[in-house]
Amino acid sequence: MSLKRTKIVDIFDASLVGQQVCVKGWVRTRRGNKNVQFVALNDGSTIKNIQVVVDLAKFSEEELKPITTGSSLCVEGLLVESQGKGQTCEIQAEKIEIYGTADPESYPLQKKGHTMEFLRDIAHLRPRTNTFGAVFRIRHNMAIAIHRFFHERGFFYFHTPIITASDCEGAGQMFQVTTMNLYDLKKDENGSIRYDSDFFGKQASLTVSGQLEGELAATALGAIYTFGPTFRAENSNTPRHLAEFWMIEPEVAFNDIIDNMDLAEDFIKYCVKWALDNCYDDVKFLNDMFDKELIERLEGVLKQDFVRLTYTEGIKILEDAVAGGHKFEFPVYWGVDLASEHERFLVEEHFKRPVILTDYPKEIKAFYMKQNEDGKTVRAMDVLFPKIGEIIGGSEREESYDKLVARIEELNIPMKDMWWYLETRKFGTVPHSGFGLGFERLLLFVTGMSNIRDVIPFPRTPNNAEF
Repeated sequence: MSLKRTKIVDIFDASLVGQQVCVKGWVRTRRGNKNVQFVALNDGSTIKNIQVVVDLAKFSEEELKPITTGSSLCVEGLLVESQGKGQTCEIQAEKIEIYGTADPESYPLQKKGHTMEFLRDIAHLRPRTNTFGAVFRIRHNMAIAIHRFFHERGFFYFHTPIITASDCEGAGQMFQVTTMNLYDLKKDENGSIRYDSDFFGKQASLTVSGQLEGELAATALGAIYTFGPTFRAENSNTPRHLAEFWMIEPEVAFNDIIDNMDLAEDFIKYCVKWALDNCYDDVKFLNDMFDKELIERLEGVLKQDFVRLTYTEGIKILEDAVAGGHKFEFPVYWGVDLASEHERFLVEEHFKRPVILTDYPKEIKAFYMKQNEDGKTVRAMDVLFPKIGEIIGGSEREESYDKLVARIEELNIPMKDMWWYLETRKFGTVPHSGFGLGFERLLLFVTGMSNIRDVIPFPRTPNNAEF
């Protein structure tokens, strides 16, 4: 009877030493001499490899020849305390079965340094590297942390549609969904495309946000969150933008902007603590290999309260910096939509900790944000983080029907398909607040990676829909 497989993450349990074990995985390296060979095996369950010691008195060179980097094996043997440095235990191989070989001439992940650009070109294989194994295990853990945080606080996970006829941000940068023949589009007398014969009978798109539907749910269930894919047809090639990404959007009835800020800060700290408590080996690897200040930065978030200040106060700080000789690429003035360099200056150089900026000019924020009594600003909030800039954007929502309609008309936003959203302000309207967290932005911070394309398995960016 064959042995039951033990995952490598569990093989380091001291109680298993002295027992016969079975491990399965992919070969990272093979080295040795004419008497003994050492095979580093990894199965993806941990950043750690298990060392397999192969006594050449028991195995022929012909049997071992196919065992190259990338090949997959089943190994049975005795787990013993290791005599070498770098591992606590190792397996003395007694039986080796080769599942699949990897030709050294063509397998691209040989033991050498690879650029992130090169690995993006082989996204079907990059999860097998130490770096991306660590990143994707952390990604899983962050998803678990998000669900636990909200579940423990009585929120309900609400599924909002991916296909929608409404544009939440009013930006128009949406991917269209259609079953029509694009080579033979029917048009009306004005030259506009006729959607009456399309699948939904109207123009439909992939969602940019589940917020509007989330607001509906919050006015019934009290506190909800969404967590799903969102899409932006924005021709942006920066290290911080994707065309397809994941968003977490809580929405809470009866919460004001202060409650919203408290929720955002508690949420981020919970996720960061979860990463340190549950992914330390992977975080430590990324700290040592990519970003020597990663762990210090993560621990710093937990130790300090976030700074809270108004947009107007933030602009004053930035203007004072310019007057003192600091140079920004983009101009600073009241009313400007802050660039990443402005946000990072406030966080990294001025306050040296995360910042929550509030009360932005209404002209640079979305139509649904609650207007302040000054008539110039809205109860928006952005959470700004080191190395990232904005990581969360949110607001208290405008609950007044008349004010919301006036703002929509002022901005000429087509609302014919959003009557349902306005009706929530007619029937039992309440103050409510929420925010959106780009999942990949959170992962950038937690992993220390420098490009957002490297924290999602298959990045979707302009001119790139491979894999």
